[in-house]
Amino acid sequence: MKILVCISHVPDTTSKINFTEGDSKFDSNGVQFVINPNDEFGLTRAMWFKEKQNASIDVISVGGPETEPTLRKALAIGADAAIRVNASTPDGLSVATHLADVAKKGNYDLIIAGRESIDYNGGMVPGMLAAMLNANFVTNCISLEIEGTTATAVREIDGGKETLSTLLPLVIGGQKGLVEESDLRIPNMRGIMMARKKPLTVIDPEPNNSATNSVSFEKPAPRGAVKLVDADNIDELIHLLHNEAKVI
Repeated sequence: MKILVCISHVPDTTSKINFTEGDSKFDSNGVQFVINPNDEFGLTRAMWFKEKQNASIDVISVGGPETEPTLRKALAIGADAAIRVNASTPDGLSVATHLADVAKKGNYDLIIAGRESIDYNGGMVPGMLAAMLNANFVTNCISLEIEGTTATAVREIDGGKETLSTLLPLVIGGQKGLVEESDLRIPNMRGIMMARKKPLTVIDPEPNNSATNSVSFEKPAPRGAVKLVDADNIDELIHLLHNEAKVI
């Protein structure tokens, strides 16, 4: 079984985020980048298929040279080869198109992507990728088993869970629950040394047009000071909730 794991290079949530050029461009100076957490759950599940079913794993990311340390970490965790599409990522459609161009040539049985990245939280790429490949698709996936050419997946839905059976090729949008956090792999020294020898292929992108463009960014307004209201002063509490918080 051939598996392609899509990896997003995203800012660590503890990093301080700023914008430049009139709030139209993300400032990456001093920002620590990591593997998108939803993608990391997917990569760990792919490693299970490699160890139990002798699957091969390629990882792929769309972006510039700055994404290569993230891909090398994925190789150190256990992926067999990495692919970087040397392109900017203006929107989800552009990313999905670049991924599809590579996936069509790779003849993959299973493509694992995170249901969304934690930087833009668009949640668009896996579904668009599946449509471009004419592959089956399951998002919000929290469990995946494969027997031959049949996959059994469990996904979260409003109010519960849904179990689905489908055929390969399959694209999933994975999330927490696909594996437990305690099962996530940390690269060891042997893995880091082996990653240096594994292939990381850089591909020039096929021309494609983005459908959207970011005009500006805005950070959330800082939280206001906490107001304490005496427990006996119900009228004042109602006044604040109605006129300031505007929740009643």
